[in-house]
Amino acid sequence: MNQLTQRINNFVSKPFFSDPRTLLGLWLLLPVISALMKINKCNNFLIFKYVFWHTWNGTPLYEAYPEEYFDTNHYGPLFSVVIAPFAVLPHPLGLLFWHVIMALVLYVSIRKLPVNLSKQILILWFCAHELLTALFMSQFNIVVAAIIIASFVCIEKEREGTAAFLIVLGTLVKLYGIVGLAFFFFSKHKVRFVLWMLVWGILLFALPMLISSGDYIVQQYGEWYRSLTEKNAENLMAGGQNISLLGMVRKISGCTHYSDLWLIVPGMLLFVGPYLRLQQYRYLSFRLMWVASVLLFVVLFSTGSESSGYIIALTGASIWYVAVPWKRNKWDVALMVFAFVLTSMSPSDLFPAFLRKQYVQPYALKALPCILIWGKLMWEMYTKDFAPLPPSTSTASTR
Repeated sequence: MNQLTQRINNFVSKPFFSDPRTLLGLWLLLPVISALMKINKCNNFLIFKYVFWHTWNGTPLYEAYPEEYFDTNHYGPLFSVVIAPFAVLPHPLGLLFWHVIMALVLYVSIRKLPVNLSKQILILWFCAHELLTALFMSQFNIVVAAIIIASFVCIEKEREGTAAFLIVLGTLVKLYGIVGLAFFFFSKHKVRFVLWMLVWGILLFALPMLISSGDYIVQQYGEWYRSLTEKNAENLMAGGQNISLLGMVRKISGCTHYSDLWLIVPGMLLFVGPYLRLQQYRYLSFRLMWVASVLLFVVLFSTGSESSGYIIALTGASIWYVAVPWKRNKWDVALMVFAFVLTSMSPSDLFPAFLRKQYVQPYALKALPCILIWGKLMWEMYTKDFAPLPPSTSTASTR
């Protein structure tokens, strides 16, 4: 066994696997493959595409259009501007470029993280399969993950204006972006940050009016709220939705007559508690753990979480693994392996179909490894010292 492990280590340590150009090539190849495979089965992209055309024509954004696609739109009116360059392209070019751009923005955001190259490479390899899962659904969740990471990076670089733009953009497209406000306390220019939030809030709220009208956009924002409220009620026990901590508890217990606030409120209190550790703010590792926590929390505590949304959570899990100044132990490695097998691989044909259909899907077990990782992350944020270790001990300590 030791000899086999050594051979595997020797193989994966080859320069090819640690070259960022290899990862860039892979992360550009995956969207091309997914687009080619989904040319005739791209319902989500059709929904996205028609957000632009319905806005352009002044027709309701949240009604059903069975002659164009099945299901309904749940993205904000601002999305009409975001998707516009891809909507006007002929099919399948629009689909292809949509996939490529989404993968590229997440790749760049990970490469901008303030961690060394080897840690960036680990994140990119670990998330590659989950990226493909999200691409098969043409899902904007890929960009959501990028927006959350990039907003943190911008705050670290004291570019509050850009961070505010990203947070408002993500919020007005899919609400999830609002979690970028979790990094507000790390900003060195809080007043400037708030002012930029107000400026971008006004500008981006009004931006879709350039391709429609003011009355129409205001009305559609109201309809968006209504559609999200209805969707939340539908998601509670839906098979392909609510793949979260909330959904796992509800589906395993079989209970429907209770409010998710019984889980959300304690989760929120646990989430915000580490803000009280003011002395840890100075350490980059502690701030990176906040990025990981946010990426996990936004998926685990949302009834709208679906399988393709786990590109957000698994990016958070991989940042959790590499962020700390101490060496990860065998239990942490086991958690990551568990996450890769159950969370990332379970939707694929490589995972036993019987287990997927009988247990993973009905009980939202895809969320389980990420729940355990978030729990471990929270324990570390409450109890650990994130001060950088001396070079002589940084590779040996397992605090």
